[in-house]
Amino acid sequence: MTTNKISILSKLMLGVAAILLVVSIIVPIWQIDLQAPQYPEGLGLLIYANKIGGDVNIINGLNHYIGMQTLHSENFIEFTVLPYIIGAFAFFSLLAAIIGRKTGLYILLAAFILFGIVAMVDFWRWEYNYGHNLDPAAAIIVPGMSYQPPLIGYKQLLNFGAFSIPALGGWLFIVSGLLMLVAVLFERKFFDKFRKTKATLSILFLFPLSLLMFSCTATNPEPLKLNKDNCDFCKMTIADGRFGCELITTKGRIYKFDDLSCLVHYKGENPATSYQSCYINDYLGDNKLINAETAFYLHSQEILTPMSGNYAAFRTKEEANTYATRFATTIIDWIQISKK
Repeated sequence: MTTNKISILSKLMLGVAAILLVVSIIVPIWQIDLQAPQYPEGLGLLIYANKIGGDVNIINGLNHYIGMQTLHSENFIEFTVLPYIIGAFAFFSLLAAIIGRKTGLYILLAAFILFGIVAMVDFWRWEYNYGHNLDPAAAIIVPGMSYQPPLIGYKQLLNFGAFSIPALGGWLFIVSGLLMLVAVLFERKFFDKFRKTKATLSILFLFPLSLLMFSCTATNPEPLKLNKDNCDFCKMTIADGRFGCELITTKGRIYKFDDLSCLVHYKGENPATSYQSCYINDYLGDNKLINAETAFYLHSQEILTPMSGNYAAFRTKEEANTYATRFATTIIDWIQISKK
């Protein structure tokens, strides 16, 4: 006899989906990053369920010159209703888990997919109007040019590169939908022919969460390409694998340097930029980057670096002690260097 009740696993997935949807209301759902030579760190728009955040004032100032509309949260009715819509989906997801009926699960998924399609169409419409309805009296007019940002992906707009992707809230929303979809497929016995071990159920449940964790992973350092990469401060080619280093910003952009002194000077000249992490080549590691905050440092005029910073970094204190004797100096740490 066919039952209309859903399994405990499906109820659990719906419960997790409800929690993720609630969180997505308070974190950015979408982000549009703008990169240009005059803005090394870039500019960004953060679209929340109820407002626009990020570098809104700077972007509005730039838009004025090319005749684009300025952005104000109060001008968009979507920001008024969207938190309630997402909250309603969270509520009905939890309700579907409590009632435990397949019919409710199917209706929930169908409504969720329909809302996702409508939301993306509305977002595209907003971007189209934003990029095409230009002021004919603008200071800068490029005939035939429009400034519509990409719905998703990359697009070049004059000297700006625009990159549009889901932010944390968007990934939470996507994972919530995937959890609902997996629950529906599970209730429809779609996975029965693949289920040979008990581990399969765990994999099906953890896959959407793994996608979320992947999307939130911090940016990793890039290996320095010796004799190809240029220093972002002095513009010299990075050639010595003992002294290269990298800064990674909170937006995931990587800046590369041929000498620790270049990195320190760059940070000093860009105090408004926030950084995620810093890496430096191990003096003994043959172009191998290590965490700058945990490294051990020596400073000596006998350490000949590309830009005369005269710093060497070591992975272990024992290695640093060995070379400290050779260079007649003492070990210092990252805190002492970062204060310079």
